[in-house]
Parts: sequence; C-alpha cells; structure tokens
Amino acid sequence: MQPDTRKILTTGLIIFGTGAFSVLLIRYVFGGIGHQGPHTNGGWLFLMLAMGCLPTGSLTLLLAIFKVINDLRR
Repeated sequence: MQPDTRKILTTGLIIFGTGAFSVLLIRYVFGGIGHQGPHTNGGWLFLMLAMGCLPTGSLTLLLAIFKVINDLRR
C-alpha cells in the first residue's frame, strides 16, 4: 500500500470514528434523541459533530477503498 493511500485511509477512519463516537455519546451520555431533537445542549453539539463527520468520513473511506483497489491492480 502506498503512503498516500494509507494516509487517506487513516484520515477517513478517524473522521468516521469521531462521528460514530459522537452518536454513542448522544445516545448513552446526553440522554438520547427525541421527536424534537436531543434533550441537552451537549447532545445538540455532538449531533452537529456527527452530522458533519459521518458523511465526510464515509466519502473519505470510499475514496480510500477505491484507491486501495487501484493500488492492488498495479
């Protein structure tokens, strides 16, 4: 695996992991999410973090997976 591929994969995992950890914190530490949103201010902050990190991390991981496949073909 090339160094740039490893860096993209690591970055995607960190960003996606941050989003997933934020969701777990919302659910188990900040009281969950109801019909009108999270129950606490911290829950709202972590919801915004998760909404930014999960799509960005998913797309970065997708790019890394395609790059790994391309590196293996060479």
